[in-house]
Amino acid sequence: MSEAEESEHHRLARNVNELMQELRVAQASVQILFGFLLSIAFTEKYAATSAYIRVTHLVTVLCAAVAVAFLTAPAAWHRVLFRQGRREDVVNSGNSFALIGLVFLALAMTGTVFLLAEVILGGWLSMLVGGLAFAIFGGLWFIWPAVSPQRAEDCERA
Repeated sequence: MSEAEESEHHRLARNVNELMQELRVAQASVQILFGFLLSIAFTEKYAATSAYIRVTHLVTVLCAAVAVAFLTAPAAWHRVLFRQGRREDVVNSGNSFALIGLVFLALAMTGTVFLLAEVILGGWLSMLVGGLAFAIFGGLWFIWPAVSPQRAEDCERA
């Protein structure tokens, strides 16, 4: 194996390791959130909530479930493909899966904050709080990194 092939091999191995480390953080968060959201439906007060709250809750649970699916998919792909020498597929697909998973995690977090605000505040204030949560997650996780001036330099180094 030439030195160039060796460095490509090491780069892919490093990319897979970095991806898996990053996903561990997100996976734990979304799995805890998912468990919390599931437990709400089994409380006595839940039966007395409005259809609006129950539908919002269901949509939020579904967003969390989709986030779990996408955030754990790279680990499954790695397990299935790593002995076939397909690390590049794992890195490329894993990156896409992680981004999609983070979108659904942001939606699930926004839905959870909105539901809590709806129960505590109700009305337009809950919508304001939910919108603020959406703006914070979207801004910090997607918009700010996309417009960061360092982005062009980072792309050149990757």
